[in-house]
Amino acid sequence: MTDLAPGLYLVGTPIGNLEDITLRALRVLRGVDRVLCEDTRETAHLLAHYEIQAPMQSCDEHKEHACAADAVARIQAGERLALVTDAGLPGISDPGPRVAAAVAAAGLLVVPVPGANAALTALVGSGLMAERFLFCGFLPSKGGARRTELERLQAMVVAGAEPLLLVFYEAPHRILEMLEDVAGVWAEGCPVVLARELTKLHEEFLRGGAAEVRAQLAARERVRGEMVVLVEARASAKTGDESIAALVERLMKDEGLSEKDALKRAARERGMGKSEVYREWTRRPGRRACGGTCRPGGSAGGA
Repeated sequence: MTDLAPGLYLVGTPIGNLEDITLRALRVLRGVDRVLCEDTRETAHLLAHYEIQAPMQSCDEHKEHACAADAVARIQAGERLALVTDAGLPGISDPGPRVAAAVAAAGLLVVPVPGANAALTALVGSGLMAERFLFCGFLPSKGGARRTELERLQAMVVAGAEPLLLVFYEAPHRILEMLEDVAGVWAEGCPVVLARELTKLHEEFLRGGAAEVRAQLAARERVRGEMVVLVEARASAKTGDESIAALVERLMKDEGLSEKDALKRAARERGMGKSEVYREWTRRPGRRACGGTCRPGGSAGGA
């Protein structure tokens, strides 16, 4: 006979090693009427390992809306539901938050059952100062969108005027491009820690500058495993005391950006308005005249 009240139990599951599960989580999984799973095959393996027999229901990201309505109805009828993802805590870059939100909005019981989490596991093992950090989850998969998001984060760091430890998740097939973009936004020597295969047999931490860590991975025949990447982002990591004019010129020369794009990038990196950056650019010594056709945020001759 279960002592659990009707409600939704958000259960943390192992991120690698099957022993990374709490006694409470096992008790809850044994006591619920149904387990909502990101992938029933993964959860079946976990339940079988601990000899837990419970009905399972698929609740991946594509079914979450329907699952949320169903969960509310079941709990209102007196059922006890556990929600799990393939690894870690539900809702942290995984399915779960819509179901929890729907159950809470209906005035029903939502109970978090703490457990392993890849971001925090990597953070405490990184060797970096972790008093203040920002969890960013997965970056966009497209290169341009990824770079734009990193530049947006750099603008936040600049605006805060102090370092910020950024925590990302990344897939192995995108990790080299991601580290290349990190080096481009913050500098090749920007401190990075990459955690791979956490709590598993081949757990690994790579520490060094962004370019150095990337080179280590690039030298391997194959890179496997989901990864957590920690970036020690600093406002002056790349530009230091570099003037706006010097920054724009460097972006145009080293990265081949047009004047328009270099001005926009400089504004994002420094957390400044485009007009302010444009004024600094036009005041530079020995500047070229543009015949009165230049506009803030635009190119010569543009509208």
